[in-house]
Amino acid sequence: MSVVTTTPDVITEGRAARTATPWWKFPKRYRNPIGIAGAIIVLATVVIALAAPIIAPYDPSSQGAIRLLPPSREHLMGTDELGRDTFSRIVYGSRVSLQVGIISVVIALLIGGVLGLLSGYFGGLVDTWTMRLVDIMFAFPGIVLAIVISGLLGPSRRNAMIAIGIIYAPAFARVVRGAVLSVKSEAYMEAAKVVGASNMRLVRQHVVPNILAPLIVLTTVYLSSAILSEAALSFLGLGTQPPEPTWGGMLNIARTYMEISPWMAIFPGLAIAILVLGFNFLGDGLRDILDPRLRER
Repeated sequence: MSVVTTTPDVITEGRAARTATPWWKFPKRYRNPIGIAGAIIVLATVVIALAAPIIAPYDPSSQGAIRLLPPSREHLMGTDELGRDTFSRIVYGSRVSLQVGIISVVIALLIGGVLGLLSGYFGGLVDTWTMRLVDIMFAFPGIVLAIVISGLLGPSRRNAMIAIGIIYAPAFARVVRGAVLSVKSEAYMEAAKVVGASNMRLVRQHVVPNILAPLIVLTTVYLSSAILSEAALSFLGLGTQPPEPTWGGMLNIARTYMEISPWMAIFPGLAIAILVLGFNFLGDGLRDILDPRLRER
């Protein structure tokens, strides 16, 4: 019986192989500075929203200060027309923007994902009628549809989330359908059918896992669009209602005081722009990471 001995050199090589690769030697797609910047912005916003009671120096509804104060040490972003601290209202407004953005995109993902999955997998009349419905919805500007739906349901945060979810569902349906059609043409799908796999098993084990990459990227990108739509609806008075702070609602009120108190519009506008850019940057980074054409680089 032969005995295999392990030399110190072999042990050293094994330890070196298990050592983490330095960050500068990772593939270029994992070192995307835009994606990293977007992730930092989004993570910082989430932390601010969760820790709003700790970060905000004042109650966002408190009217104890002088009206229309400029930015100062006591009020970092000034005060509004009722003497409320603008910085505290922006901090609490991040909660509304993230909540509406996330929930509305989840609604769009569920509705559009199911429709796209059924359309792409079964085809035939299901595909025809589903895609015609999607085409009809694409024929109208999204924000116009959101205004109509919110107006019919009534102005509230819940109805704004429903409206935004409905207007973005067709985009998810179209992307999911295309991804499902691509997966259906693969050889492993035919092999699974030959061995007797059911439709439910095929969808669960082969279709859904292989369409997750484009869905993740699309979800991230549409989060920024949902936040913009929520700001637009709140600006028009169809979203979250006063006195709860929302960035769009703050911009609406600031219109009257632009000449004497421009900071009332500058800071909420910057908050919206930074968060939207953060989600867009994060989506670009995830696309580079999940794109199979870049995996060999």
